[in-house]
Amino acid sequence: MHEQQSTYEGGCHCGKVRFRVVVDKHEADDCNCSICSKKGFLHLIVPPESFTLLSGAEDLTTYTFNTGVAKHTFCRHCGIHPFYRPRSHPDCFDVNVRCLDGDALSRFRLVPFDGANWEQNIHLLRNRES
Repeated sequence: MHEQQSTYEGGCHCGKVRFRVVVDKHEADDCNCSICSKKGFLHLIVPPESFTLLSGAEDLTTYTFNTGVAKHTFCRHCGIHPFYRPRSHPDCFDVNVRCLDGDALSRFRLVPFDGANWEQNIHLLRNRES
């Protein structure tokens, strides 16, 4: 079954960071790794052409850890992590579905991902793409 493409907007809590994302597949990964479980991040990985930063580039700051590949961006004012560049797909954007406006989350199927054991399971995430 082919899903209809949808466009959403979203942002951080204070509204300084705003973005638009085009979604082809309403499926988000719910990762149990140390940072995702603490942030409550629900992962929607999209190619760069499906993501547009509308405002707030100057309000973002970046946190890195471990391998330093993932660029965890967040609003320096309110601390919310609306999107980042993931280690699994460093050329893509990973949007936090919880940061999409309105009831967008209700349109997504959540898929558990065992990121606590990332090295053993990353192939499952990469093999599931479109």
